Amino acid sequence: MPQHIRIAGASGYWGDAQIATEQLLQVVPDFVVYDYLAEITLGIMAAQRAKDPAAGYATDFVTAAMAPNLRKIAEQNTKIISNAGGMNPTACAAALRAEISSQNLGLTVATVTGDDLMPDLSTIAENAPVEMFSGAPFPDTETIQSINTYFGAVPIAAALATGADIVVTGRCVDSAVTLGAALHAFGWAPSALDLLAAGSLAGHLIECGAQATGGNFTDWRDSGPADAVGYPFVDLCPDGRFHLSKPLGTGGIVTPASVGEQMLYEIGDPQSYALPDVVCDFSDVEITQDGPDRVLVTGAKGQGVPDALKTSLIHRNGWRTSQMIGFYGMDAGEKAQSFADAVLRRTRDVLRAQNAPDFDEILIEILGSGAQMGAPVADVQEVVLKIAARHTDRRALGLLLKELSGLALAGPPGISGFAGGRAKPSPVMALHSYLTPKSAVVAQVTGPDGATQTVENTAAQKPRNPQRPAPPDPPKGPFTDIPLIQLAYARSGDKGDSANVGVLPRDPALLPAIWHALTDNHIRQTFAHVLSDTSDVQKFLLPGTNSINILMTQALGGGGFASLRNDPQGKGFAQILLARPIPVPTELAEAL
Repeated sequence: MPQHIRIAGASGYWGDAQIATEQLLQVVPDFVVYDYLAEITLGIMAAQRAKDPAAGYATDFVTAAMAPNLRKIAEQNTKIISNAGGMNPTACAAALRAEISSQNLGLTVATVTGDDLMPDLSTIAENAPVEMFSGAPFPDTETIQSINTYFGAVPIAAALATGADIVVTGRCVDSAVTLGAALHAFGWAPSALDLLAAGSLAGHLIECGAQATGGNFTDWRDSGPADAVGYPFVDLCPDGRFHLSKPLGTGGIVTPASVGEQMLYEIGDPQSYALPDVVCDFSDVEITQDGPDRVLVTGAKGQGVPDALKTSLIHRNGWRTSQMIGFYGMDAGEKAQSFADAVLRRTRDVLRAQNAPDFDEILIEILGSGAQMGAPVADVQEVVLKIAARHTDRRALGLLLKELSGLALAGPPGISGFAGGRAKPSPVMALHSYLTPKSAVVAQVTGPDGATQTVENTAAQKPRNPQRPAPPDPPKGPFTDIPLIQLAYARSGDKGDSANVGVLPRDPALLPAIWHALTDNHIRQTFAHVLSDTSDVQKFLLPGTNSINILMTQALGGGGFASLRNDPQGKGFAQILLARPIPVPTELAEAL
């Protein structure tokens, strides 16, 4: 067994920088892993495959990440694991083999398939599982674009065991590409829950590329220019401890704060972060500086193993469109609102005259005014008006866009931004998530020799009920109001229609003040522009890092491509929270 394995994270989404692979090969990793698949990506890839049977995968994985680097990968004996296969791992593998052959290399490729459940659509429709978060009914089968279940790390380890140099999967959990490498290298047993949680945490930290090494960091100036930020790698030990770092000479920053932000990113309940192979508890994780741009991460725990796999169904749900227009000068925000009102009145007059239904949803956002965060629109001399709408008939959206441009010369002065032309309606791609019993699906691993084996998912183990940590005692006054950004780091993200904000105090002594200041009422006031009366707000404590995770349901207008909002994934929520002041004991405030 190796003393450690080095795993580098070269992609956080479909479109990540192609420089990452070349940069990370400089640290001579044992594995380079890639995550390409957001929840909505498979719907896009399914549409591509429907038009072309050889499409439906991340082509730039082959052309940009692999092709220029295959020779060095072969020379260093580095293994590659990627979910770039998307809806068509077989076609992705074929393209890879063609490129390998053209370069006269001996690298081999294995695939993991079976996550695509569209062949089982009729059976699934008979059971008609409701949406696991909203309770929405199963969609019309004619509208369904893709159905993919999330595999874990076990099939990836089986693919590596075939001797393949490159493993291409369809939909798997983002962190599974890292855990799969660990299972293969260390032979961890399925019952070694703490080790599985540690490997999953390592994967979670590097699955978003440069977000662990200074990207999207609260103190962004400390990271330097974005084009110089290095990509992360971990040195993972058989006992689950690991160091996280970045290549020498690259920009960015690796500290407990930058890595801690990423740990909190999109995890929901930190004591019950469910993955196919293990339910993780990150509440006692400790992140300590262990050298320049190098941290040691310990303390992940496994609470059990789920008996079902999350499954994402993407379906068409009407049409959407949006158009942005600028306004300049005094009362710019008022001008924008007046123009938007006029566009909607005229469009609705035409729809009524045609006996057509009204829009399913209209969203007016005046960007730059602060109106989206409850601030007045006055005294702002440049704004961007965004008019977005949903309708079952694309012609109604075409009418909206036509009337919008038709009123440009009749509206308030200072209008701008029509040079780019008129927008077009596009299909709404909606997400319907549900659970599939593990017994209902199996993975197929096809090795370099073409032989296919069936790999069963990890057997379930009933999760333990974690003991919730006691909250800190409330601080004593007197108090001084301080913007949260002076007291803490924060990062936010999404899971479907839910948003989370992770808050990491700059000093553990500040935790009691921050915990007790971030009340339900404070959070609801801060996000009043996105939360409804039915939105649920939860707050979780992580004593190991003295941090807090806030989870808000029904916060993103449907989330992803289904949302009309300018921030449909809640990426800016942390910055909104950080800008608001909270009361802090004056003694602590004076010491800042």
